[in-house]
Amino acid sequence: MGSASSASSAPAGQSASHAGTCAGQRDVRVPGARHQTSACLPDLTTSALTGTRYTDRSDWISLQAKDSKNPSGVPGVQVDGYFPDTSRLNATHGWNHDSQFVIRLPENWNGGLIVTGAPGVRKQYSLDSLISDWVLAQGYAFAATDKGNSGPDFYTDGTRPGDAIVEWNRRTTQLTRAAKSVVAQAYGKAPRRTYMTGISNGGYLTRWQLENHPELYDGGVDWEGTLWTARGANILRQLPTAVARQEGEATDDDMYRVGYARGSEFLWPYHEKAYWGFTQKTYRAELDPGYDRACPGPSAGTTPEEILAPCASDAAYDYADRPASVHRAVERIALTGRIGRPMLTLHGDLDALLPIATDSDVYADIVAEKNRDRLHRYYTVEDGTHVDSLYDTHPERLRPMLPCYRSALGALTAWVEHGDAPPAGGTVERPATGDVVNTCSLD
Repeated sequence: MGSASSASSAPAGQSASHAGTCAGQRDVRVPGARHQTSACLPDLTTSALTGTRYTDRSDWISLQAKDSKNPSGVPGVQVDGYFPDTSRLNATHGWNHDSQFVIRLPENWNGGLIVTGAPGVRKQYSLDSLISDWVLAQGYAFAATDKGNSGPDFYTDGTRPGDAIVEWNRRTTQLTRAAKSVVAQAYGKAPRRTYMTGISNGGYLTRWQLENHPELYDGGVDWEGTLWTARGANILRQLPTAVARQEGEATDDDMYRVGYARGSEFLWPYHEKAYWGFTQKTYRAELDPGYDRACPGPSAGTTPEEILAPCASDAAYDYADRPASVHRAVERIALTGRIGRPMLTLHGDLDALLPIATDSDVYADIVAEKNRDRLHRYYTVEDGTHVDSLYDTHPERLRPMLPCYRSALGALTAWVEHGDAPPAGGTVERPATGDVVNTCSLD
């Protein structure tokens, strides 16, 4: 298994007296891990861990609306570590080692396990506030992975086009199997239920896992997953138009034609600065490195301005006309719709990074074409967008997705564990009154 260590003392600022309640759980071993550390903590939630080595505020702070209410006060064990890997993009803990993971084991366990992977090119703590706090308070064990590579230079990992994203799926499968073993060691029995979930690229992981490894899970919640198909929809078909608009070479009508929603225009300036150029150039470099080897080159940049800037050549990128080798690279990561377990998908109708018309609308059709729609529920969240923090800038125009996600997770578990069918798919309308930040009904 390689080297492993177990921290027996509580961290600075935490109650040392609590450590005795974790005897046994603290000694778990993560199968296949090259390195691991364990700590018994009086509270595994973000409010308590902020400022310690057990979370990374910079990785999750921009994902949640500021008035979102999160639970706290969940004692238990946290296990951090990494699996063997040759890449060194994740500098967390000073390890400079990819394939890092976090596993949290609440003292009051409900028999379940929740597995997820980082959205975007973030790291293993990126879903601490959005997902970990909530599921830990419900009693679930929690496991998250950095997907095997992270950061703006993720595309430099691997040797073949698509290798970095292929690794995302492999590392998620690896962590799921390992986390099941850890749970069995900690509590004396295997998890009764295991659920896969995630947002954005984590939603893609959820789709892929339920298509390819349904034996590992009992169901999943897909929050605006990225859609990859080799001959149909994928982000390399629409993002070049967004880059072209940024370069003054495309109109609003061009944007509508490739799927960007009418009514989302007020979000476009932000996405120009924060998402479109960066996403197009790095994913194109990952899947089609031969198109423009000079941009982004061996690094996406060293300053935020360089990293987020688009490649001018991407304004003319045409995925349909690219060589068959590029389409084969996308085929390696493509989704099929053949889910083998119940899954709920939710997507905001004002998503300006992954437009709903070219993403989840299409994926729902693919699932139906494979005759798996009996396992699928699809909810369009009115006024939802890709990142909940944008609600704080546009509270009259947007609504956070998080409360709808929490409702979806509850609906999934009721479906799987009690046979209570979730509400029929459709539009989740914005409520006219009440606490829009913290409440959402799927009905």
